[in-house]
Amino acid sequence: MLLLAAVCSSATAQVTVKAELDEPQMLVGEQRKLTLSVDCDSALMPSFPQWQPEQPLADGVELVEFIERKATALDGGRNHRVSICWTVTAFDSVLAYIPPIPVYIGDSAYESNALALKVITLDVDTLHPEVFAPAKSVSDLPFSYQDDYISILGIPLVCIPLIAIMLIMIAAFIALRYYQHKPIIRIVRRIVKRPPHQVAMDDLSRIKAEKSWAAEDSKEYYTQLTDTIRRYIKERFGFNATEMTSGEIITHLTESGDQQALDELRQLFETADLVKFAKYTTLINENDMNLVNAVAFVNQTKQVVDPATLVVEDETAKEENRQERKRSLSMLVAVVVISLAAAALLILVGFTLYDLR
Repeated sequence: MLLLAAVCSSATAQVTVKAELDEPQMLVGEQRKLTLSVDCDSALMPSFPQWQPEQPLADGVELVEFIERKATALDGGRNHRVSICWTVTAFDSVLAYIPPIPVYIGDSAYESNALALKVITLDVDTLHPEVFAPAKSVSDLPFSYQDDYISILGIPLVCIPLIAIMLIMIAAFIALRYYQHKPIIRIVRRIVKRPPHQVAMDDLSRIKAEKSWAAEDSKEYYTQLTDTIRRYIKERFGFNATEMTSGEIITHLTESGDQQALDELRQLFETADLVKFAKYTTLINENDMNLVNAVAFVNQTKQVVDPATLVVEDETAKEENRQERKRSLSMLVAVVVISLAAAALLILVGFTLYDLR
């Protein structure tokens, strides 16, 4: 490496300017790093040349790009070294002379050492052209895409890995749903549960419209009437009135602190028990009065329910729970079959590419 130092003295401080290349030679088109550094007093700040990319530096040598500028303290901080780095290149075979580079400190100019850069080319054996790859022939036109692409079973080769990836993703999704104990696709049919008092009033209206209370045998009439009230009490008060006797129902209602219409309800149940078990014969007006008492009991004990808080039933989910074991087996079989299909496609692509080598 050719290194020359230009040492310039002044009345106040000594300044050293140095230029260097990381290597003194290179091949055509390669790049080398040029470093220009100045050692001077810490109070002084050198001014470097304002170079631009692609600016010629010497005959056949040009600048490529600026790398960095840095400063390093020397002698405990009394002096410092300021340097800049550029990359240079050349595109012709040449032995380039890089003249001294000027640097300014204040009004004083200092020059670096000169450099030499040898640019060489690769030796080419022009007497033996057969060593070079021959030129490709010109393709005949027109040509079609169908004649050039490779297919398997009529499917372009490039699409088969995509199909295999999709199958793997489907298998992974089914396996995840199996692990979470959920079906692959859930179709939910939601039914909003009606308030108990609305259901009871509809049943009482139906009983009244049938006029079964006007028949001589009123056993069926009282059976429907008491069953309606029992279902209403079960939904409204939360205890299983459908499995209790009349006395037990009245006792539970009394203990709950709800005393509304208990006398009329007690009379209704007593009359119903006499008709069903003692073959008691009632009058038409008595039947009508008991129906009115049932309607009054429902109206006096009903609760106003916010529609947004009504219970939502999922009948499809109940049916799926009964078939969970069968569904789980089907999901496992699907995962295995899809995984094997994806693996077979990938193996087929691998063998096809191997044959094309």
